[in-house]
Amino acid sequence: MKSTGKNKQPRQGQTILVDVEGIDLLHLTGPRDSNLHFLEKQFDGSLVVRGDHLVITGDDKRTADVRKVLLELVQRVRHGQLIDEVAVSHLWEQMTVQENLSAGSEGNDQPLLFASGSRLAIRTKTPGQQKFVDTMRRDDVVFAIGPAGTGKTFLAVVMAMDYLKRQLVDRIILVRPAVEAGEQLGFLPGDLQDKINPYLRPLFDALSDITGAAKISRYLASGVIEASPLAYMRGRTLNNAFVILDEAQNTTVGQMKMFLTRLGFQSKAVITGDITQIDLDSRAKSGLVHVREILGETEGVSFVELDGADIVRHPLVRRIVDAFEAAGIDSENI
Repeated sequence: MKSTGKNKQPRQGQTILVDVEGIDLLHLTGPRDSNLHFLEKQFDGSLVVRGDHLVITGDDKRTADVRKVLLELVQRVRHGQLIDEVAVSHLWEQMTVQENLSAGSEGNDQPLLFASGSRLAIRTKTPGQQKFVDTMRRDDVVFAIGPAGTGKTFLAVVMAMDYLKRQLVDRIILVRPAVEAGEQLGFLPGDLQDKINPYLRPLFDALSDITGAAKISRYLASGVIEASPLAYMRGRTLNNAFVILDEAQNTTVGQMKMFLTRLGFQSKAVITGDITQIDLDSRAKSGLVHVREILGETEGVSFVELDGADIVRHPLVRRIVDAFEAAGIDSENI
């Protein structure tokens, strides 16, 4: 018999069995049962391996959640995946944020979009993300401000594709300031599209996840999707378009005004950025920082704040963001 915890006594109450026959128990439980220790901390109960079953005992409402996570872990082990505490933590956090989302907002069970070539539904994963989506549906100019990994760019692209598929707009315009993140890339060969591709790669990555690379190429060739550096927006009027300005913390106040005044009829603008990662010259003011002071009370313009609780990348990303914030370090004072 293999048991986790030296001092923790199994609680009387509900008992659930998880079949672990034929799998490598060390891969499931982790070194010194570290994976099971992590799960035991999440509920008022115990985990014990008995023969070909893992026994979950407890009367906490989380018992069923622990079972769901263990069933997923067992399947991953059967498929040869390595399981560590980070993977267990990530699965548990996914379960937790989905429950918070279901409890905090109605209608969140509806997918935003289905990824191209599959039946994989794209859904929001945190209450903050759902608020962002609801705000994009309601208002024509939306600012989303938050750290890396909170889904700002991805959700903006998802909504743009949704509007395009429903023929609410005729085109999607992806815009980014051509500001390098502390490194000088030097001369880039090729035509305009070749030169700006490195700056727009995050937007293309999001589109690839949703639509597929082949379809993106066709959309770009036909002009249904347009990618452009911010400097080329001057003088244009954008009608019937879903416009996304990414990395907006790297715009100046003047550039932000120029971009916002491009908006035409039947158009929507979503502006995303992280004000802790500003790569502008220290003498320049970030348009994303100061626009809230200017437009904070303007009807039809909304601001959504995302934070560490909305990070859905690798669990370590959240810890890294929190550690840098605790140390009082951001890109403005590096």
